[in-house]
Amino acid sequence: MVVRDKKFKKYLDEEAIQKAVRRLGRKINSDYRDLDPLIISVLNGSFVFAADLIRELKKNVRISFVKVASYHEMESTGNIKQLIGLSENIFKQDVLILEDIVDSGQTIVKMLKMMEELGARSVEVVTLLRKPKNEMLLERVKYVGFDIPDKFVIGYGLDYSGYGRNLKHIYQLN
Repeated sequence: MVVRDKKFKKYLDEEAIQKAVRRLGRKINSDYRDLDPLIISVLNGSFVFAADLIRELKKNVRISFVKVASYHEMESTGNIKQLIGLSENIFKQDVLILEDIVDSGQTIVKMLKMMEELGARSVEVVTLLRKPKNEMLLERVKYVGFDIPDKFVIGYGLDYSGYGRNLKHIYQLN
């Protein structure tokens, strides 16, 4: 498959993705059986994952969105900007940060610090994809759909310069 000027090959098919989403939903349902967590979805990439995952949750949940950016084209700029802020009061709330992919970990570190400063009772990270670059973050990300190699991926909400988010499967740069 060609997206803009890059060739990609299918890496994870829709069935495997949905199976992982159901597994994560069951685990969260079990772990939060007596709690009603606030889900904070990090835009833009997590919107597809968030929609599928919250439908798997058999409990009262609220969802809010924040938008942070650190990518330009296919590279992390290392410079994170909060573009759309959190509108929910999270003081003494149980929070699940929902990410499409944990790569360098810079976004998660910033989000965890923000949640701590805002007084969350508990904060856990849920991600569909994790690149195991940062060992400290391996322990901090509790719910993981897939560990993947350090290759660029698109589809299922992830993009290359805005393209590819609508793809049902996840594709890896060829």
